Amino acid sequence: MTTRKKSGGVVDRPTTESAREISSRSEIDAFVRRVRSAPAAVPAGRPGRLLFAMDATASREPSWDRACQLQGEMFSETAALGGLAVQLAYYRGFGEFKAGAWLTDTKKLLREMTGVYCLGGQTQIGRLLGHIISETKKERVQAAVFVGDAFEEDIDAVCHRAGELGVLGVPVFIFHEGGDPAARRAFEQIARLTKGACCPFDGNSAQQLRDLLGAVAVYAAGGRRALRDFSARRGGAALQLTHRFGK
Repeated sequence: MTTRKKSGGVVDRPTTESAREISSRSEIDAFVRRVRSAPAAVPAGRPGRLLFAMDATASREPSWDRACQLQGEMFSETAALGGLAVQLAYYRGFGEFKAGAWLTDTKKLLREMTGVYCLGGQTQIGRLLGHIISETKKERVQAAVFVGDAFEEDIDAVCHRAGELGVLGVPVFIFHEGGDPAARRAFEQIARLTKGACCPFDGNSAQQLRDLLGAVAVYAAGGRRALRDFSARRGGAALQLTHRFGK
């Protein structure tokens, strides 16, 4: 089965502000439950490893800067937990796929990200998942984040690799931009198979995204207890983490 990019499908949206808030809370709750259940294990004395992957095809150019701004949240809360090592991976153009070094400095990661330009091409999510598998077989990757808007691949082949990551214990947390329902279905399957989560990536909810991205980073660096502490401090969307862990 193959799904196409920018299919033009429209996701039904609630018609009232109250309904939108309820929908948003429901998605955050689901995201929180997945973060809570993911099996992070950070070796003593070593920074947690988080692979930050992005679709750099042409359709994502307008939102690349926003993702660059949000990446700083991955480091801001993790220093006291032993730190965080992040690898940037992205695909674009005609079969181009790149992965950088593991970095522990947000400024270096930002320089790497701002040096990337978007280029038209098809998605390479299966290849990305294969890379995460390869990296975690070298040294444990606690979690992966993926930001994208489309899916143009064989869903069965991609889900097979997602299942491998689930066996390896590497959750993939997907931030889905746009309203493509085919991409959404594929991303939700990947998240489910890896015991990760899928959450909307929307510039209108920047603070929520900061909190959730920061939560994944804190989880990768320090596990569930660190995530509970983070939730108590941040409030807002992250405050729901406290309520979930209190049950």
